[in-house]
Order: sequence, then C-alpha cells, then structure tokens
Amino acid sequence: MRFEELKVNPAILSNVKGMGFEELTDIQVKTINRILGGRDIVGQAETGSGKTIAFSLPVLDKIEPGRGIQTLVLTPTRELCIQVSDVFRDLGKGLGVVVASVYGGVSIDAQIRKLRSTDIVVGTPGRILDHISRRTIDLSRVRFLILDETDRMFDMGFIDDVEDIIRHVPGKRQTLIFGATIYGIMDHIIEKHLDNPVFVSTKTHVDTAKLKQVYYNIMHRNHKFSLLVHLLKNSTPGLALVFCATRRESDIVAKNLVRQGVNASPIHGGMSQHAREKSLESIRNKKIDVLVATDVAARGLDIKNVTHIYNYDVPNSSKEYIHRIGRTARAGKMGEAVTLLTERDHDAFRVILADEGQHIRRNAMPGFRKLKFDRFLGDSQRRPRRNLRGSHREYVRQHRWR
Repeated sequence: MRFEELKVNPAILSNVKGMGFEELTDIQVKTINRILGGRDIVGQAETGSGKTIAFSLPVLDKIEPGRGIQTLVLTPTRELCIQVSDVFRDLGKGLGVVVASVYGGVSIDAQIRKLRSTDIVVGTPGRILDHISRRTIDLSRVRFLILDETDRMFDMGFIDDVEDIIRHVPGKRQTLIFGATIYGIMDHIIEKHLDNPVFVSTKTHVDTAKLKQVYYNIMHRNHKFSLLVHLLKNSTPGLALVFCATRRESDIVAKNLVRQGVNASPIHGGMSQHAREKSLESIRNKKIDVLVATDVAARGLDIKNVTHIYNYDVPNSSKEYIHRIGRTARAGKMGEAVTLLTERDHDAFRVILADEGQHIRRNAMPGFRKLKFDRFLGDSQRRPRRNLRGSHREYVRQHRWR
C-alpha cells in the first residue's frame, strides 16, 4: 500500500514523500487506518519498523492546532523522546502544530514556557511527573495517549510513574501502546486503561537471508580487544555498533579504539544529555564509524545504515540478543552480527544458542596484531599507583627543591 492511498491531509502526504517514504511498512498498514477510525491499539513492532509514523501520521491528521495539549507521548529515554518529536515536526510541517520535547537533564524553565502553547508533548515519565507536580502542564485536553517502547519503559521501572500520569489524563481518549514485545506486566495497563483495543503484531524473527551471524571463540581474554580492532579495520566497511555490558566498559573500549585510530564514540545512560546528543549527531554527520553502547542503544534509537553489530560482551538472554542484532540488516540491506566469546561468556551464549531461531556459526580465528588494552585509560582515580621503589633516587632528585 502506498501513502498516497491514505485519506489524510494532503500536506501530511507531501511531507511523507519529502521524507523519502512511498510504501507503508507492515505495522503502518495494520494500524494507521484503525487509528484514524478511533480504535485503541496494542502494537508489537521492532525498532526501525516504522511505528513512529504509524501513530504520528493519523494523530497529526486528527488534532486541531492551538487548542491546548491534545497528544501526550511517553518514551523511556531522552534520545527516543527527541527522535519521536522530530518525526512529529517533520510530518507536521505547514500544519501549524507545535511539538514540545520534555525530558530531564536540561533546564526545566524553557520547557515550562514551551508548554504554554503546545499541541503535542513527547516526554519521559519522570520529567512529565515533575511538570505535573509543579502544575506547569495541563493534560485536561489530551485526546491521544501514546506509550512508545512500553516494554522498555516498564523494564526500566516506570510502570508506577505511567499509572500516575494516566490519572491526570481524561478518561475519554484514544490510547495507543507500542513495544518490541508485549508481555504479562502490560496486561494490567491494557485491561484497565484501553477500550476494546485492536492487537496487531509484525514479524520479529531475524531474516537469515540478509543477516549473517557469526562468533569467534577467543582463547585468551586479553585478545578480545585486539580482535575487535582487527575486524573493525579490515571487515567493517560501514557503521558499526559495539555493545558492552556496562557504562564504564563502553567508555574504556571507546577510548582505546580512538587510541588505535578508530573513529569511535560511547553512548550510555551515565552520560550527560549533551554528550549523548553529540555522539548521535556525530553518527548522523558521519564523523564517527563506531558507536560503543550499552543496551540503551539497542532499543528505541533509530540509527540508520548499521552494517555490523559487535557483541563485545554477550547479552544475558536471547531476547536481548535479538534486540541488539535487529539494529542491522534493515530495509532489505545486508548486515552482520559478530559475537566475541571468551571463557566467561560461554554460559550466556549457550542460552542464546538454545533458541532454535538463531543460526550462528563459528568463524575461524584470523591472524591479528596483539594490542595493548588500557583498562584505566582516562580514569586516573581507578589507575593503580605505580611502584616507585626502583626509581626512588631519581624521584627524590627531581622533586628535592619543589
């Protein structure tokens, strides 16, 4: 189905065309007309499937600018909040619709001023609750409540916050819930807050014809970083995502990659909003080739043209593995997912292999140069103190008159 077949405002269709879209994706075909028809929706779709347009397009067609906040979208992360806001703005050009992005880590004063003349609010639960407690947001005219990446939001512990927010939204509204997975914890929200919803889903399996999945069994743990550098420099022609288990590991791996001449940058929840946006902007402007991330980047962020996924640290479940590798082999393009195994990773990897849907083959170990990996690079507080016993005389000589 083509977008031009939809019975919506021609300006929206023109904006869609300007964004480079002609054919509807599976989730868009299954939801847009139902949303236009007033139905509540529970939609299961992977990140990158087009679900943001699936809910933003019909909402933009139905709201009336200048009548207060009519749409509230809740997202689990600041990055996703910004992305969803940008889609609303791009689709809504020329409609007079005002969109506000509301998230923490930045000054609240500018948000307060923007909220006075906003039609659509996209925000994270914590900052929305902050505005509710300050009485700086009026949700009494909300007609559309949208929970995006709901499974991720609840995994992060926001379920009580979402309940609190819903209490401040009119009961007569249209509610749309989207997530990469729909599971038990959502049942209560769905039964309590949605009116006879339509359940839709898209395929979640990995297209093995497009995505090559391999692993390397590394005998020496200290060689993992060296192999990663070798693969990035010799077998990765495009953009790569390298997944690490912790924030600190992401920072250190990224710094060591830069030391080896790789254009890399980290992204994780411990970074300031400015730093995270800078990393994403560097990706978009092609200033970096490698993004080193915790699982915050596996969900929600729509990073285009990723050719390779590297599991530097193995995820703990098949579900998280699928979320990670789903970042590549999109829109009919080829992709590769590479897992780097050391002895401590075998238990977690066996769990992933037990999923019959995964077809991961072992690659022969290539020859590569052994590199130094500085675990304390840029982290002077954690760096062990040097043993000065052997150079005590030199130390005294240099510091005698200081």
